[in-house]
Amino acid sequence: MGRIAALCFAATLVLSSCGGGTAPQTKAAPAAEQGSFPVTIDAANGPVQLEKRPERIVSLSPTATEMLFAVGAGDQVVAVDDQSDYPPEVPTTDLSGFEPNIEAIAKYEPDLVVASSDAALKSLEDLKIPLLVQPTATRIDDTYAQLEEIGTATGHEDDATDQIALIKSSIEEILAEVPTSDPPPTYYHELDETYFSVTSDTFIGQIYDLVGLRNIADKADKAGSGYPQLSAEYIVDSDPDLIFLADSECCNQTPETVAKRSGWDRISAVKNDAVVEVGDDIASRWGPRVVDFLRIVVDAVKGLEVSGK
Repeated sequence: MGRIAALCFAATLVLSSCGGGTAPQTKAAPAAEQGSFPVTIDAANGPVQLEKRPERIVSLSPTATEMLFAVGAGDQVVAVDDQSDYPPEVPTTDLSGFEPNIEAIAKYEPDLVVASSDAALKSLEDLKIPLLVQPTATRIDDTYAQLEEIGTATGHEDDATDQIALIKSSIEEILAEVPTSDPPPTYYHELDETYFSVTSDTFIGQIYDLVGLRNIADKADKAGSGYPQLSAEYIVDSDPDLIFLADSECCNQTPETVAKRSGWDRISAVKNDAVVEVGDDIASRWGPRVVDFLRIVVDAVKGLEVSGK
């Protein structure tokens, strides 16, 4: 993800992301046992009707791509957008989720297109190609709801149910490890090197809320966008206990580059080696790898306790 994409993310959380990971996976059931069609899905873009199980799916959303493979529908996916890079076997193309080209999409003869927005995609209706829109999540329940939609749309309802249960149980197990701290640690989540951040009202912020952390960006979001641009002075004065970098890939930021910023050596997170790279994609996608994101955050909090900082 380049810097321009990172800046777009800061304003709108991109369309669906701006790889690695170990999110829980489920084994797909035999095709003969999958789903019951026709089905109608009450999606964000209205009712989506599917007369039969889709066998040629195009995904224009990296998060949707991860969900499709997580529920066992990977064999039905014939093409994904140029930002989809997980899991490694995804059939990546030069299709754009930011500026969709209907003609290019149609060449794959899809019987279902999944995207995070219907912008520039409404003409798919003229081609009688079903479109399932799954917008940016604002809470963890949105993740579960979208997995359910993906499962129903692809004939993998049971697999989606199993995946949701696995994510919930994994989150519960990880949260059980969170040490008690009074007052709770403060944190700064960095989207890019120009100090765009997130507030607790965003999906990302709510993951930190699960752990009980306090967000230094909340008071700075005067416009209520959820993605304020902070100043270096504000961050230094706020003195966060933890710094999470979601710009290591896009912007080459590391604990070492952060430590070299003017005045940042005074920040507790820098002094105590509590600057953590979370992975740009893992932190920006609201699919199954939310478990990986939570694992990183909780391990960082536990690190504070172990070091007595």
